[in-house]
Parts: sequence; C-alpha cells; structure tokens
Amino acid sequence: MQAIINVGLIGYGFASQTFHAPLIQATQGLDLVAVSSSDAAKVQASLPNVEVEAQALALCQRSDIDLIVIPTPNDTHFSLAKAALSAGKHVVVDKPFTVTLSEGRLLKKLANDKNCLLSVFHNRRWDSDFLTIKALLEAGTLGRIVNVESRFDRFRPEVRDRWREKATLGGGIWFDLGPHLLDQACELFGMPQAILLELGTRRDAAEADDDFLALLDYESFRVSLSAGTLIAEPTPRFRLHGTQGSFVKYGLDPQEDRLKAGETPAPQWGEDTQLGTLTLRDGEGENASLVQREHASLPGDYLAYYQGMAAAIRDKAPLPVSVDDALRAMALLEAGLDSHRQRRWIALKSH
Repeated sequence: MQAIINVGLIGYGFASQTFHAPLIQATQGLDLVAVSSSDAAKVQASLPNVEVEAQALALCQRSDIDLIVIPTPNDTHFSLAKAALSAGKHVVVDKPFTVTLSEGRLLKKLANDKNCLLSVFHNRRWDSDFLTIKALLEAGTLGRIVNVESRFDRFRPEVRDRWREKATLGGGIWFDLGPHLLDQACELFGMPQAILLELGTRRDAAEADDDFLALLDYESFRVSLSAGTLIAEPTPRFRLHGTQGSFVKYGLDPQEDRLKAGETPAPQWGEDTQLGTLTLRDGEGENASLVQREHASLPGDYLAYYQGMAAAIRDKAPLPVSVDDALRAMALLEAGLDSHRQRRWIALKSH
C-alpha cells in the first residue's frame, strides 16, 4: 500500500489556484510537491513549500511524482496528458477531457498500455443540488420523470481577454459549461438517444459562443440543458417534473465561491443554505391535492473527487470518474457541434 501519493500540478492559472491546489492539499494521502509555471514568484507566494518547474515536461519526468494534474487550456489537454502518461504517471485532466473524441480515445489506449490511471475532473457530480436530485430520483419521490431542465446562467456582459472566450477549438461556453451539464445528465439518466444543439453569440464583441440550448432525447422524456452570459434575473438551476410531483432548486452550489474566498475544504463544508421546493401529489384520483414544502439539499463534497483518486491509486478502488464516462461527455460535445452545424437532431451511437 502506498502511504503518500506525490502530485505534480501543471500550470497555476484560475483552475489550479481555485480548485485543484486547495483540494489536493486538503486530501489525506496526497502531497502537492511541485507545480510547473513560468511565474515561480506567483506560485511560491501562495505555495511556499512547493517546488516550481519552469517546464511541464520537466515536471512529468520527475521520478518523485506519482500523479500529474492538468488544469490548462483545453487545447493543451491532449499533448500534456500524453506526455504524462508516456512518462508512466497517473493523470487527472480538467474537463473537458480533450477537444476531440478521437484524442480522448487515444489517451485511453495509452493509459491502458502504460498501466496508468486516467480520470477527468467532473467535479459538479459533487454539487449539493445534484446530489440532492440524485437522491430524490433514486428514492422515486417524483415518480416517473417526464421533463428535466438544467440551467447554468450568469450575467457577464463584458467579454474578457482569456482563452475560454476565444474562437478556438475548445473555446466558448459549450466546451466550458457544456461538459458539466452533459456529465450530470448522463449520470442521472445514461446516454441519450439523440441531441439537438443551438449555439449563440449574444454579447457585443463576443468571439466565441456564449449561449447554448441543448435538448437530449430519451425514450420517454427530454432533458433541456442551457447556459447563458446575459441572464441577470435568477433562473432555476434545476427543474424536474414527474408523475408524482416536481422539484425546483435556485442558486448555485456554494463550494466554488468558498474556494474563491480562500476557505479550506473540510467535511460538511459544502452545505447549501438555499432550499429547494418540492411539490408532491397527496392522495389519489379526484380527491388528490398538491402539497408544497421546502426541501434541504445534501451537502456538496468536491473533496470526494480527490479522495476517490487517492483510493484508486492506493487501494485499486474504482476511479471517481472513469475514462469511459469522460468519453461519453466528449461524444455528446462533438455530436452537439454536428447538430448545430446541420441544424437537426443527431442520433447517438456508443462511444
């Protein structure tokens, strides 16, 4: 059994600083030993006990590192993950896995050939609202589901000068927020039969898509996924309707804001004080009525991802997010782009 797993982090931008470094450092059994960055002073200002490598490839080649984490621009995921796997390291890639499905498949084969673990950071599986909805569905509280809406709206009218908002492969909101919503939908309901996507560029001076609406077709219901950057009025994060009632939840999971504020992740740290609304049928037939009540959310737990990675490496436990799950999201991202270009539903095949 491996007591301590040494971790190397490639890059020290927003995702590294906000999510990965704090979560790695808060996970028992993981030790963040080195970061690759061209700005050593920036890294050491917040991570004084962590070594800095100027080049990512040098980090991958270090013999004292077991796990490489890659929260870099989307179009670099494939080359960096390939280098890390080729060096015999376990790898975590931030979402999206890659920018094409074929790249993801190549990485899966390389990981298998090298006998290395490979996973993707789909952290919003551990959002408080998502865990709550998953529990409601498992309990059958809403009956047979007939309609699902999942939104991730923001009001950000100014276009920022950053890679996420450039018109490049892997840029735009579809590749930024789409992976989260697609992965959550698949975790709840499996792979859909077809997808229909509309992308939009709504803001003044926007270069990349900043608005999307995706419909996922299942055998007896549809799931609507959407995200926008010019939505000032609060919209429901989730809205589910079933044969026994409905559940509506406003507000985002609080963990990202707490990480941005510099709080240290801890148990029960992901508690969401914004209550959902559960409206259920009471009684049968003509005498049935609707009863509405507030419904508390389960606590979110982003630490579970890295705890899962540590257990997978140390104890051969299942990965917190499998490569096949990551490929599932990539297949939907690509099929969505095909749908937008062709302006029609795209049937989905097994990835």
